Amino acid sequence: MKTCIWLFVVAAALALTWAPASGQAPGAPGRTVLYEGARLITGDGSAPIESSAFLVQGNRFVRIGLKGGVQAPAGATRVDLTGKTVIPALVDAHSHIGYMKDLTNGPQNYTRENIVDHMHRFAYFGVAASQAMGSDFGELPYTLRDELMAGKDPDAARFLTAGRGLAPLAEISAANQHHATYVVTTVEGARANVEELSARKVPIIKMWVDTRGGTLKTLTADLYGAILDEAHKRGMRVAVHATGISEAKDLLRAGIDIFAHTITDVDDELVTLFKQHPKTVILSALSAPRRIVSAPWINPVQPLIAETVRPEQIERLQKRLATPTPQAVQEGQVAWDRLARTVRTLSAAGVKIGVGTDGGGQTGDQFVGWTMHAELENLVAAGLTPAQVLQSATRNSAEILGLADLGTVAAGKSADFVVLDANPLDDITNTRRISKVFLRGHEVDRAKLRAGWALQAPH
Repeated sequence: MKTCIWLFVVAAALALTWAPASGQAPGAPGRTVLYEGARLITGDGSAPIESSAFLVQGNRFVRIGLKGGVQAPAGATRVDLTGKTVIPALVDAHSHIGYMKDLTNGPQNYTRENIVDHMHRFAYFGVAASQAMGSDFGELPYTLRDELMAGKDPDAARFLTAGRGLAPLAEISAANQHHATYVVTTVEGARANVEELSARKVPIIKMWVDTRGGTLKTLTADLYGAILDEAHKRGMRVAVHATGISEAKDLLRAGIDIFAHTITDVDDELVTLFKQHPKTVILSALSAPRRIVSAPWINPVQPLIAETVRPEQIERLQKRLATPTPQAVQEGQVAWDRLARTVRTLSAAGVKIGVGTDGGGQTGDQFVGWTMHAELENLVAAGLTPAQVLQSATRNSAEILGLADLGTVAAGKSADFVVLDANPLDDITNTRRISKVFLRGHEVDRAKLRAGWALQAPH
């Protein structure tokens, strides 16, 4: 009870601190707001603007420049961000939304309430949009996609869906997130599945082509070739779960668009194939593989996790990560070193890398929203610079998902940005030091969301 009262007092104090002189909140419909003084990282790879000014009208950026060089029109509100750093809102290009709830993970949790809760969590962590990769089913995801993409819940991130994925029978279980996946057994059936997804206006579809280390019989070339051909005829792109280097090479030759995970190893032939297919991109999804080697954010627990995750779930993950065998640690280190080398090598070769977290996936305790910040840390640990990582998590991810409105702070784009208390170019973990989040020019009510999660926790 004391915690709830404390949250209310803090929220009230913050509201008074940030309230503009007009009494109307920044980002209100039709309002014009000039934000001045922050270090602005625009997300396009250019150097930061050290003392910036950017004008937001309603839900759009309209002018960006230096402080003193962007004039506020009559009636505009001014907000001083001196000492802060502003970045574009992040974009998670690979997640599994709606399955995880407290200590359980399964299709029984796939409800409107839980999906919306997950999108609130993404927003809380500064994520403007997340792509669910092939684990959705029924009518609900399409309804919620349209509602949230239209901004009907201003405190929720945009929800994108790949609908039902396509996989071989060996991948599918009643208990996992593939339970509603299309079972692909014939070329004709594969094409019909793609046609159904096209009718749902799904721009990216997901398939699985992974032998799981030689333990599964996966899709053959004629089957995944039919999926690719039919999707491309319909203007759709295909993302694949395929982590083995041999499968990756075959898929590149077949014309794959997106690798949903980092490939487990790299050689000169793979690099050459990527250069021959310059439009093919790769998503990171490094959080689960690296946790056995390093997860400094769980002990001690980072504040953002403590604010959003129930204590018993935190404790469960701490126990899991505290008891690996020496063999598991050694194998994990070898696997991580290979993944890191793949990331560095493909990045140096010019391959576009986006950030996907696999958050909410079956590996367990993939805290929704938080995984984005762990992923940024992992990419820097793999050898990319903070500037490269921020571009991957903003512009690259938005472009990969076809979200022209997101990814950079630029005139005409949706006013989705995060105000930080410290500079992530100095230390990528500073993306966790969130002061404010704005989606479509609206300030996300993080205090309200935090208080709601506190009330849901057992007392």
